[in-house]
Amino acid sequence: MLSKLTKIAEEYNIAVLLTNQVQCTVYIHGFRERAKRELADPGATMTFVAGGALKPIGGHILAHASATRMFLRKGRGEERVAKLVDSPDRPESEATYKLDEGGWSDV
Repeated sequence: MLSKLTKIAEEYNIAVLLTNQVQCTVYIHGFRERAKRELADPGATMTFVAGGALKPIGGHILAHASATRMFLRKGRGEERVAKLVDSPDRPESEATYKLDEGGWSDV
């Protein structure tokens, strides 16, 4: 299915948006508690944010199916942060924005 989406995007010159959830690894008394899914799926141990405890649920499959990867998170107050993590032609960077009645707005 992911390869079909890629072919459609290239054929019609359109963007395809794939979403992925992240899970947090919890540390208790120095030991990392892991879900059964994480133990069964070696790809789930890939760290999404360098040094962080957030990991993508989709693992390597979604990462390799996309050309550009962004990490969206909540900032202070109503502010949100979009971090460009991987892109073939752009350097890693961050931008802040907010969501309001009109959609996305610059902060």
